[in-house]
Amino acid sequence: MAETATPMNRLLFGDNQFFGVNHMSEEKARAQQIRFQHLDAIMAVLDSAYDEGVRTFMCTTHDRITDVCDRVRAEPARYEGFSFYPCMPYAHKYANAITDDGFLGAVRRFLPEEGMLDSIARGTSSLARKDIEGVTTLLIDAELKMFAGLSTPVIWLQNVVVDLLVGLGFTDALRIFADHVRTRYQAEPGFITMNLPTTLDALDRVGLDNPIVCSNINKLGFRMSGGVDAYLDALHNRRFRAVAMSVFASGAIAPREAIEWVTALPQLEAIVFGASSRANIASTVALVDEYWPTA
Repeated sequence: MAETATPMNRLLFGDNQFFGVNHMSEEKARAQQIRFQHLDAIMAVLDSAYDEGVRTFMCTTHDRITDVCDRVRAEPARYEGFSFYPCMPYAHKYANAITDDGFLGAVRRFLPEEGMLDSIARGTSSLARKDIEGVTTLLIDAELKMFAGLSTPVIWLQNVVVDLLVGLGFTDALRIFADHVRTRYQAEPGFITMNLPTTLDALDRVGLDNPIVCSNINKLGFRMSGGVDAYLDALHNRRFRAVAMSVFASGAIAPREAIEWVTALPQLEAIVFGASSRANIASTVALVDEYWPTA
């Protein structure tokens, strides 16, 4: 039976700029990391995006996102209609916790409050049996703890995991992720990848029909493993819901040129973009409205 597709907003606001991620300039990345070290600076930009009509925040599960979630929960009227698209896992968080507390201690640190004893038992028995499914679902629940009570209609598996699993041939884990996200959170699973054609093949093999897949899509082929032609072939001939990131190729393509090109592609459902100022957010919104008007 086909899954009911959750409609997505056309523009999704990303969080790279808040955590010092810039693929072209280390200097700019450091400056952004300093600028956004306080919550109020992050919220000022998110408020600008919200006020410009961008109501979806596609974010990692970085520890500091917990504070953003708390702020949104505390002001439901201010953030009416606001959704999070969590991207998991945030690998550095687990690495640091394992160093401090050991593996089981790290898992317990991130456990959801609801069903804690059951989760601990599930994690312990899973480790004993080397049950990958049990450990996987436990860690998904741990990652999503911070979003309790908030709208999370799409939940993403990060490219660092997707591409590793695909490369190892352990594609059953993609199905485990998808089934748990749908069953426990009534959300749609999304998959972020740096190799769109290969990931689509893997998702086909595990029976995921019309999946939501986010990848770099830009006319320069920036960070598009396999090249532009392979991606265009997929967009024209494969069944999936495409979400484009790095559409500006980290500043190498002029905004108007980038938006005009990407919005002309078939099967595109959304664009992820990051910005640090109200002016840049408004400019992107205006360009999308111009080249990709709503029906």
